[in-house]
Amino acid sequence: MLTLIKNGELYAPDYLGQQSVLIAGEKILKIGEINADELTGLPFDVEVIDATGLIIAPGLIDPHVHLIGGGGEGGFATRTPELQLSGIIKAGITTVVGCLGTDGTTRHMTSLLAKARGLEEEGITAYIYSGNYHIPTPTITSSVKDDIILIDKVIGAGEIAISDSRSAQPSIHEVAKLVAEARIGGLLSKKAGVTHFHVGIGKERLSFLHALLEDYEIPPANIYATHITRSKELVDDAIALAKKGAFVDITADKETGKWIQYYLQNNGDRNQLTVSSDGNGSLPKFNQKGELIGFGVASQQTLHEQVVSAVKEYDLPLSDVLALVTQNPATALRLTNKGILKEGMDADIIMMNKDTFEMEHVFAKGQHMLENKDVVVKGTFE
Repeated sequence: MLTLIKNGELYAPDYLGQQSVLIAGEKILKIGEINADELTGLPFDVEVIDATGLIIAPGLIDPHVHLIGGGGEGGFATRTPELQLSGIIKAGITTVVGCLGTDGTTRHMTSLLAKARGLEEEGITAYIYSGNYHIPTPTITSSVKDDIILIDKVIGAGEIAISDSRSAQPSIHEVAKLVAEARIGGLLSKKAGVTHFHVGIGKERLSFLHALLEDYEIPPANIYATHITRSKELVDDAIALAKKGAFVDITADKETGKWIQYYLQNNGDRNQLTVSSDGNGSLPKFNQKGELIGFGVASQQTLHEQVVSAVKEYDLPLSDVLALVTQNPATALRLTNKGILKEGMDADIIMMNKDTFEMEHVFAKGQHMLENKDVVVKGTFE
């Protein structure tokens, strides 16, 4: 099966002008001048999509998703549900990385792994982190290192909570040992081996992570901190951490464009910044006394909405914003076949209306998942 996408404006994520893209199976076969007439004589079915008026871009990579739900800070009734395939596809997301959150007792690593494998069977690419907020952290095997080495879907550790009343309040030495384990696991399995840190509203902010880099033999690229926009001071701290070579991540919300703009205007390293959805995680609200006063649920759709908002409302270049949800997370997580549109890469492709940025088509590993705004490949129980 061949698919030809023609006459679209290609962002790879860098802008490459009007190009055609030829998909063969799960891969991008060719980008450039392609004559559709030359394909008609081939002994294959050929699907041709006229992308006139559309933007062609890489599928979005969401590096922080609660695949089996999260939450529970308000009691058992506040545990959030599992996500479904259609919600991911509608947002233009073709790769997810799942994690546990506060709850490592009623949420299990084996369930997270099973969900990731299920999503793969349904059509997208899915990975997971080993662990949850706490240290010692739950694993599938005997250790984070062994999980990363032995289980294909495990690419790092996380999300480990710091600067948060819900963390296990670990010592810096305990954190350093975990990060080192994850790194060694990555080295021995050719994976990222990153440790993904949940950063709370605590006054210590990112001081733990700065100390890791200063006092231990930890390569900066193995540190990946998320939720960095809780305050201006935290963003400033994240800018300083990113300059050392660590990766930092914004959780998409209604002010994402503002924070991207602030980060860039204050000389933040654009190559070290990503944006994620925190999809299906809970959004608890606490007062100054640490008491729960309300909560919501994060949505994958917010990721696409905030890409659009950053471009339309904050006048940020589309290529720069797209990099934060494609090329940069692929680099942080060492997903070598993802995040860029070029020949030989996985055929994870989205097409958006050039004027409204509405999602029109989504391909995941060469499979047409969203066609003319309609989800055509749904989850098993949708």
